[in-house]
Amino acid sequence: MSRVLQPAHWGAPKGYVNGMEAEGRTVFVAGQIGWNPATCEFETDDFIGQVDQALRNIVTILAEAGAGPEHVTRMTWYITDRAAYLDNTRALGRVYRELFGKHFPAMAVVIVAGLLEEQAKVEIEATAVH
Repeated sequence: MSRVLQPAHWGAPKGYVNGMEAEGRTVFVAGQIGWNPATCEFETDDFIGQVDQALRNIVTILAEAGAGPEHVTRMTWYITDRAAYLDNTRALGRVYRELFGKHFPAMAVVIVAGLLEEQAKVEIEATAVH
């Protein structure tokens, strides 16, 4: 059970919420990158393709705990290319909604110089409560 925390006098954010309150079993998902976790190999160098794979990896881990995308309360995205993110917001939204529907948790995006896996363009970690 979760509840969105949105002060009435604040403007409404797009694509995320400012805060969530939740009660239940907590699932912590380590940073997931856009590779095939069975082979530990990247199947694409495309930013959107890597985001899609990273989100799919998160959904798979959530399922291991009996949770789903609707239980995610927070996400942090680490990206290596600000322009790739901003230039692809429509495609990112489409990929996100395909897997998470219209569930938007508290989120942050952090621009980094690089990720541990050199080919990785994105890493996403999540917390869920169910």
